[in-house]
Amino acid sequence: MTNDRRLVYSTESGQLDKAMSSKKQGRKKTAQKPTPAITNPAKQGIRIRRESKGRGGKTVSVIDGLPLDDTNLKILMKKLKAALGTGGAVKSGSLEIQGEHRDKLLLLLEKEGYKAKLSGG
Repeated sequence: MTNDRRLVYSTESGQLDKAMSSKKQGRKKTAQKPTPAITNPAKQGIRIRRESKGRGGKTVSVIDGLPLDDTNLKILMKKLKAALGTGGAVKSGSLEIQGEHRDKLLLLLEKEGYKAKLSGG
């Protein structure tokens, strides 16, 4: 009997098949490149879009691309919510405001000194 079988699992070192197959195929795990920092915030686009997927049919206006830190985002969010009389939240660097308020948000952001654009249909 020939010894053409290879060890796939060992209780001492765990699963070996994946480690051996990745070495044979030459696969390497590549690290994802970090996103570049905003160099000139004046040239970055602030977008206002409408989302309703995954929200049970509720519509949310989302503002992306604001060159602000978390504390200033919260301050701006408070001003926008008070002006619109609605709720909202700051999530992962974007502002989510309940309801379809894209046109009003565009005017309010321009009043605050931000140049924004409407995104989507």
